[in-house]
Amino acid sequence: MPCEVCMERDNMSTGATTEFLLLGFSELLCLRVLLFLIFLVVHLVTLVGNMMVFMAVVMEPSRPPMLFFLCQLSAIELCYTLVIVPKALLSLIVVDGSTISFIGCAAQMHLFVALGGAECFLLVAMSYDRYIAICRPLHYMAVMSEGFCLRLAVLCCLGAFAVALGLTVAVFRLPFCQSRHINHFFCDVPAVLHLACTQSYTPELPLLAACVLLLLLPFLLILTSYVCIAAALLHVTSSVGRGKAFSTCVSHLAITLLHYGCATFIYIRPKSSYSPARDKVVSLVYTNITPLLYPLIYSLRNKEIRGILRKMLRRKKIAQLN
Repeated sequence: MPCEVCMERDNMSTGATTEFLLLGFSELLCLRVLLFLIFLVVHLVTLVGNMMVFMAVVMEPSRPPMLFFLCQLSAIELCYTLVIVPKALLSLIVVDGSTISFIGCAAQMHLFVALGGAECFLLVAMSYDRYIAICRPLHYMAVMSEGFCLRLAVLCCLGAFAVALGLTVAVFRLPFCQSRHINHFFCDVPAVLHLACTQSYTPELPLLAACVLLLLLPFLLILTSYVCIAAALLHVTSSVGRGKAFSTCVSHLAITLLHYGCATFIYIRPKSSYSPARDKVVSLVYTNITPLLYPLIYSLRNKEIRGILRKMLRRKKIAQLN
């Protein structure tokens, strides 16, 4: 299989006019309407939930560091959902799949990886915030200053966008074989790599490097933070104090497990084990369900977010009465 003629032709045709065909859920013709309605409702609820968290934090005059990071996380989830879901909904409407240009596919992949990577780095920043709050409470306000949190947030975004750009350029420089049919509902990295006209493992090296930088390294840093937190909590004699300290970490732990669980399953594996049907199911959870669960986790577990949302609703009621 890779034929030199095919590779040469594809290398010359990877311009802006080249199109890919996203097959989406073409094998589920009888469930198209039901899936479209379910995805649309989930998408709208996700947008509303993350927008409420974002607006609640923005409108709060005094924002502690964790609320600042939650605000950024909600903004990332909003962008993340808007990059993927509209094209997925379109693939359910069009019977034979939806087309996407070469540039459009590269842009979608870059934004998807960059926003997912920014979330990984942001989860590290949030774990560091919890570490300082529990292990060095007297220095918390001095360390987690507004300027420091802002610099952390900017570094999270810039670092993720740089890694995503390198990965996207590496993937789209590959020669693609005759079939331009992407068996997915968006331009995910494994699905596009599957079209690469080569049998070597070289094309997987940029993906492996990106996984180390965006998944493995952040996860090890989060794990280190929680090992230090656990060691500090062992010295707390009061069970009430220990429980209170741990409860501040529960929402962050839940988000971390959801995010890293799905991402690890999809990306940290060899190309030979690629399964389009399985990847689409996991990606559905990763791109639709987890962004929906995040605002629920914040509002249920974070006392400050609940208080801010209650104040927002109270102001709205007062405004309506007036």
